[in-house]
Amino acid sequence: MIEVEVVYAEPAGQKLIALKVPVGTTALAAVQQSGILQEFPSIDLNTATFGIFSRPLDGRSTPNVDEYILQEHDRVEIYRPLLIDPKQARLRRAARAKR
Repeated sequence: MIEVEVVYAEPAGQKLIALKVPVGTTALAAVQQSGILQEFPSIDLNTATFGIFSRPLDGRSTPNVDEYILQEHDRVEIYRPLLIDPKQARLRRAARAKR
């Protein structure tokens, strides 16, 4: 067994769940075993993005969430979708600063 964490945050609150999983467990399996989906029903596994210590599990530089095999003390992070494009937010701040 290895120790891992699953974490998710919303503006109203955050949750970090520590759990022990068998060696060979995927990041997705750990999320499902953690019970975090029951605490935050807004999480949609089909559209959510995931990472390990801020490294996205995107299938490019790292495996996908259902392929990544967890290591001891990994932290699986579930990311919320962006409310606004960062470029648009910067443009809005710059426009306000001009005034």
